Amino acid sequence: MRARARVVGALVESPLQLLCTIEAHAAGLGGDTTRVHVRDDVPTLAQARDALARATLPPGLTMDVRPVRHAMWSLDRHRIVGEAFSGLVQTALLTRPVSSITLVDDGLAALDLDRILTSPSAGFVRSGVPAGAARRALGRATAERLRALARRGGLTLFTALGLGGDALGRLAEAGVRVEQNDFGWFTSQPLEAAPAEPTVVVGSGLVGAGFVDADSYLSWVLSLAAEGPLLYVPYRREEPLVQRVLRTTPGVTIADPGSVLELRLSGMREGQRVFSLPTTSTVLLTSILGRRGVDVEVKAVPDSWWAPSVPEQVRKDATQLVDLSAAAREAVRQPEARGA
Repeated sequence: MRARARVVGALVESPLQLLCTIEAHAAGLGGDTTRVHVRDDVPTLAQARDALARATLPPGLTMDVRPVRHAMWSLDRHRIVGEAFSGLVQTALLTRPVSSITLVDDGLAALDLDRILTSPSAGFVRSGVPAGAARRALGRATAERLRALARRGGLTLFTALGLGGDALGRLAEAGVRVEQNDFGWFTSQPLEAAPAEPTVVVGSGLVGAGFVDADSYLSWVLSLAAEGPLLYVPYRREEPLVQRVLRTTPGVTIADPGSVLELRLSGMREGQRVFSLPTTSTVLLTSILGRRGVDVEVKAVPDSWWAPSVPEQVRKDATQLVDLSAAAREAVRQPEARGA
């Protein structure tokens, strides 16, 4: 008797989740059929879907646009989801049968998994975001369900972030399988046109949030612009002062903030460079672009730039992202060293 084909349902809520879901399927973590349900109320997600649909999608993967509730209730027993802090994902996990879950990258969530999954009392509630009793209860129930799934061998983390040995050890002990995302499918696709400017600066959410002094940040960007033509890709909640000054600076082009960063910069070529303050995106860009000779440089935030009231966790995350960027750069260089 022929084995029943495995069907995996994926719920996608951001452009990065969509890209990493396709990579997970291409890496063999999907099913014979992987049905990707794309939320219909995220404009940048619609742009990413249309752009990626023009590529050669891996066999067995389909994408459709679904209203939130329809997508949630149509999920299969085997799932790929963006991150366990999503209220939509948590509700689906606790109200629909599930046999296995693959978690893909969407920001820094992967870095907190080992702490939550190895602590009996920790729950999946976003740090720094106010949460009522019901939301905290949902987060705790989600953590308990995922711990149980991991003990049965049903939980996989598919990440491009270079988790340290301690974190990997804790996750393995909890039963979590960790697979590395090297963006093999994406880097094999026809490239977007390269930006005309030799230098790209990726705008930082730290500035818009008021964690970093805008004047100090702006002086740094202007120093890079003084070296030659520069493309500035603003963060979605950009500090108004930054854009106001940069729009009148000769040699600076400000990009449309709506496009997906990884897609926009996918055509960059050897000799071009990317600068940014610590962000998950530049860690991923190092993995994607570093093999093509593009220098992705993440600048550590100087102590004098930080606002006095910045949460300590924000500083820690920034430091960790600098370390992760360095590790990603080293991983890209290792094959070159072995071939030398």
